[in-house]
Amino acid sequence: MRIAMVGYPAYGGSGVVASELGLALARRGHEVHFVSYELPFRLRRSGAELERLIRFHRVEVPRYPLFDYPPYELALTNKLVDVARRQQVDLFHVHYAIPHAAAAELAREILAPRRLPVVTTLHGTDISLIGSDPSFRDVTAHSIRRSDAVTAVSRWLADETVRQLAVPRPEVIPNFVDAAVYRRRPQRTLAGREELLVCHISNFRPVKRVDAVVRIFARVAGAVPARLLMAGDGPELGAAEAQVDALGVGERVHFLGRRDDVAAILGEADVLLLPSASESFGLVALEAMAAEAVVVASDRGGLPEVVTDGVTGLLFPPDEEEAMAEAIVALARDPERRRAMGRAARRRAIRHFGVQAVVESYEHLYRTVTGGGG
Repeated sequence: MRIAMVGYPAYGGSGVVASELGLALARRGHEVHFVSYELPFRLRRSGAELERLIRFHRVEVPRYPLFDYPPYELALTNKLVDVARRQQVDLFHVHYAIPHAAAAELAREILAPRRLPVVTTLHGTDISLIGSDPSFRDVTAHSIRRSDAVTAVSRWLADETVRQLAVPRPEVIPNFVDAAVYRRRPQRTLAGREELLVCHISNFRPVKRVDAVVRIFARVAGAVPARLLMAGDGPELGAAEAQVDALGVGERVHFLGRRDDVAAILGEADVLLLPSASESFGLVALEAMAAEAVVVASDRGGLPEVVTDGVTGLLFPPDEEEAMAEAIVALARDPERRRAMGRAARRRAIRHFGVQAVVESYEHLYRTVTGGGG
C-alpha cells in the first residue's frame, strides 16, 4: 500500500511511534511517505536502506507580515493534497489529533470525489491536554468523528477520549518495541561496574516531573553508589540543572541532551525512573523493559497496562518520592532480584508488544478502511 504518514518530528512518543511504524511498514513492502515540517529525528539515519524505504515530503510554511502565527495547518493540508495526487497514496495515517487529523479531513474534502480514508492515532496530550482545551475541543471531536478509523495507544487513553470528547471509543492498538534493537548490552561504558545506573529519558515537560527525578536520585545517591543519566531536552531542563547543583549531586548526574542512541543508553541502564504525573502509554518504559532495565514509575495513565507492578517493574503514586527512592536502593542491594525483574520485563515486552503483532494490527485496519478486506 501507499501510506502518507503524518506526525511531529520532535523528541516525543508520538513522533517516535510514527517513525518506527513507518519503518516497519516499509520493511514489509509498503510505500511510506512522511509528511512534516522536518525529518523526524528517529529517521535521521544515513544509509541506503532508509533512502530506499522512506520518502520524506517537507511542509514549507510561508511567513508573511500579515500572519502573527504561521498557518501550519493550511500548509500541511496543501502538502497532503499534493502528495496524494503525485504519489497516489491509498490513505492518510495521522498521529496526534491537532492539527493533523483536521488537516487530513480538509485535504480529503479538496480531493473529493476521490475517496481517501483517514486513520487517526491518538497518543495522549492531544486529548488530555490540547484536545480538551475549549479552544480546540470541538475541532478535535469533529476530526475524530470524521476519521474512518481512530486508534489509541492504551485502554486508559481510549476511555479518556470518550470522557473528554463524547466520541465513539477508539480501537486500542498499543505501542511496540523492536526487541532486536532494545536489548541488554554486555559491555558497560556509561558507569562503573559497582554503580547503579539510573536513567531518565523524556521531553522534559512539566508532566514528566524531572524535578522529582532529581530529588529521588539524590536520596538514592546518599545510600548507594549510583549515577543518573538524563537524556532529552525541554522547558524543565534549566530547572533540573539548577536543582542538581542545589542538592550537591552534580558529579553523579549527567545531562546528555537529545540522543538518537536511546537503545544503547537503556541497554546499560539498571533502572528507568519515570515519576510522571501522567503517561498515556509510556513508550520509554516499554523500551527499557525490552532492554531488561527495571522500570520504577508512577501508577498513572497507561503505565499499569505496560508494567506489571512487582513483576516487571515497580509502580507508585507520583508523590511517593521516598518510596520510589527506597525501592531503587533495594534494587541496588539485591542485584539478583533486579536481574530477574529485568528478564521478566523483556519477556513481557516481546510477548505483548512485539513489532509483528502490532504492525499486523495496523495493516488489518488499513485493509478495512480501504475496502481491501480484513
